Amino acid sequence: MLFDVAVAGHHANYIRHLTKYWCERDLQGSLYIVVSPTFIHQHSDVLDIPLLYRQKNVFFISISRKEEKLFSANKSRLERLMRAFQEWQLMCKYANSLTATHCLIMYFDILKLPLAFRAKPPCPVSGIYFQPKFYYRDFKTYLPSQKELIQQQIDKFILSCVLQNPELNKLFCLDPFAIDKINKCNSNVKAIHLPDPVFMINQHEIDSAKQKEILGIQADRQVFMLFGSLTRRKGIQKLLEAVTMLPQDLGQKLCLVLLGVPEPIEEKPLIASWLEKIYHLQSSLQIITKYEYIPETDVHKYFHMADVILIPYQRQAGMSGILLLAASTCKPVLSTNYGLIGALVQQYNLGLTVDTSVAGEIAKGLTAFLSKAPSSFCDISQMQSFVQNHTPEKFASIIFENI
Repeated sequence: MLFDVAVAGHHANYIRHLTKYWCERDLQGSLYIVVSPTFIHQHSDVLDIPLLYRQKNVFFISISRKEEKLFSANKSRLERLMRAFQEWQLMCKYANSLTATHCLIMYFDILKLPLAFRAKPPCPVSGIYFQPKFYYRDFKTYLPSQKELIQQQIDKFILSCVLQNPELNKLFCLDPFAIDKINKCNSNVKAIHLPDPVFMINQHEIDSAKQKEILGIQADRQVFMLFGSLTRRKGIQKLLEAVTMLPQDLGQKLCLVLLGVPEPIEEKPLIASWLEKIYHLQSSLQIITKYEYIPETDVHKYFHMADVILIPYQRQAGMSGILLLAASTCKPVLSTNYGLIGALVQQYNLGLTVDTSVAGEIAKGLTAFLSKAPSSFCDISQMQSFVQNHTPEKFASIIFENI
């Protein structure tokens, strides 16, 4: 049983890759995929995969609308804590009803707390761990606050308790730097590096000029794109502050594309007010907004169109699918220097890293890209090497070969 009641971001793609791999190889047994009603509604293409392969042993199971509503309010720390145990109970309910022999928790970070308290599932479980950050002090560019140091000690303690739970079978981790550190913490559960998958398409099939024309991008401008959830945590506020710091001559060279969905949606008018202020301060800029969900089949069109991909995340732990999409289309990034993302950008020469918590540093990064050819900030061969280690086939094979 695969258990994932989230919808946004990577969730649909992970399930797509695992379902396709199962069907292509005609694996033995039955695969039950427990998802939310919203997933069923939004991702009919994923639901169609077993039908395309005429597979009769793959089943999508939807939780109820009432159960889904339990997870709609989880903003406060207490609500997030309650969600962990509510989601755990839900996972156990469906594992019991389906008589599952193994459950893969697709978003382990939420459900690790019940395991730390020795909660006993109805079958052995494994999980995908996204954001181990207990070791971030090892990064040279990391300057932790006292609060972060305390939180890291708490995270490490919780993880050590989780790893003692005899029902935990395997721990798949998206952070390659964390594997040895996790395995040194325990001898009970093996941590296995899981490459975050990125889907490759034929670049020659994409007409970037036409895509720019559709969006109305003016000629002779460098396109800087912020893609995905348009939130303060992803750095949109600091980015917009930064562009106002550019001199007029550089502003005339820049087109900023904001492509994705504001979260929460109530922030859409706030973003509009920020943009209005920017136009008063920096009239030479071109800023294009497209506030909508982009289907996976169309995502690469926008990445190929861009000159630079922006990852101005605000101290976000873990991996970034945007980083992989940028590398797969050979586009340099202007990225946070924090944590795993910053370390990977530097290791594989994927672009330029700055302290994105400071708008002035982002402005310096924008200036650097506008002053030189964007391609001079990255190494194409290392980009390709990075992407080749993150194919959907490797992602799915590692999971199914280990459980």
